[in-house]
Amino acid sequence: MRSHFSSRLGFIMAAAGSAIGLGNIWKFPFEVGESGGAAFIIVYLFFCFVLCFPILVSEIAIGRRTQRNAYGAFKVLGFPRWAVIGLLQVVVSLFILSFYNVVAGWSFGYFIEMLIGNFAIGEQFPQYVQNIPRISVYSILFMVATGFIVAQGVSAGIEKYTKILMPVLIAIMLGLAGYALTLPGAGEGLSFYLVPDVSKINLDVIYNALGHAFFSLSLGLGGLMTYGSYLSKKDSILSSAVAVTVMDVLIAFMAGFMLFPFVFSQGLDAEGGPGLVFMALPAVFASLGTVWGTIIGSLFFLLLSFAALTSTVSILEVSVAYLKDEHQFSRFKAVILSATVIFLLGLPSMLGNGSSEFFTSFITYGGTTADFMTLISDLSSNTFLPLAGLLISLFVAYVWRPDQLIQELSSDGHYTIPNWVAIYLKIALRYVCPLILSLIFLFTVLEKFFGIQIIG
Repeated sequence: MRSHFSSRLGFIMAAAGSAIGLGNIWKFPFEVGESGGAAFIIVYLFFCFVLCFPILVSEIAIGRRTQRNAYGAFKVLGFPRWAVIGLLQVVVSLFILSFYNVVAGWSFGYFIEMLIGNFAIGEQFPQYVQNIPRISVYSILFMVATGFIVAQGVSAGIEKYTKILMPVLIAIMLGLAGYALTLPGAGEGLSFYLVPDVSKINLDVIYNALGHAFFSLSLGLGGLMTYGSYLSKKDSILSSAVAVTVMDVLIAFMAGFMLFPFVFSQGLDAEGGPGLVFMALPAVFASLGTVWGTIIGSLFFLLLSFAALTSTVSILEVSVAYLKDEHQFSRFKAVILSATVIFLLGLPSMLGNGSSEFFTSFITYGGTTADFMTLISDLSSNTFLPLAGLLISLFVAYVWRPDQLIQELSSDGHYTIPNWVAIYLKIALRYVCPLILSLIFLFTVLEKFFGIQIIG
């Protein structure tokens, strides 16, 4: 008998936890900083609500209809050839978690550093990420914590922990954002964050916004499809999907309200890249004094680790569910195998931040040299996730058919789906999503990986 979430709230918190994590707090602010501030946010919101939402709904619906993992779902529906989409999602989930676990290890390590009052760690960030023995220990501990929760099962593990961790994270973020707005330079930070410069919108911004929307909402990697398979028939997919999307966007917004006032108050470069959170915040916590700085700083990075944990749990569940459903692994054995493979896949990303010249200057594409972590991020988050979304939209629109989707959303007639929602989903999945995703996929692959400029 397949496990299920014990309540709709449990599913929402777990799915929101999957979406809310380092993608919102770590990745979103530096994407905004590198992509022209508020101009990036405009494109990001468009993708979240117009392009990503129909695919999010589709993934959950396919999972619940079939009660199977991302790969097996297509076979249960009667379209085994389309199971290649699910296989792509399983593989991509492994690669995404491989570098995600490295960054989560950084975060957990920062919790330790804040706990002992090492506020200089922000200045030591380049040396910190090159300390492979220490980072390896942090990443292993984080993967062990992830595996422990997943091994407990759906209700006793995933649901139980996300229902506790997410509200606490939100409360701490609200407090930190409120404090940040009182700092000198906060107004300048908010101006950068909220006042759009549309001249900044180009193909690169669109590419990054689309990739981040898919990354932060956990689309295209099978997590929501897998979680959907644990959702009860009596629960509303549509309202749950709205709640997950809104929570994801709000948390990302909140992270910006917290981070950019911090960054500008310290005179740091808002385009500082992935290290922005790790370089900016320790100095801010130091300004609070030893006692309060230690308390708030350690609590922030602990909760950042918790937020990452809710995401790593959902990503690990993709491969675990695949091994359980398709190869009859026990949950425990599936967790051990998946976690081990993921950690080993993450070693090149760990080494590619300066400790290994080979992995730091791993490859040149699009006219620039990229480290291994950047390559894997570009391929998985920004390329294969949108590709999986494109394939899912085509599958639902032209193979499974939108009427089947609407029937599942209604829980076989238990819920009434407004006519305008049905029309919107059909149009989006048949025309809007395939057109936009295919064009962006083509243009960005040509420019990003082959250096062929399509749009100036």
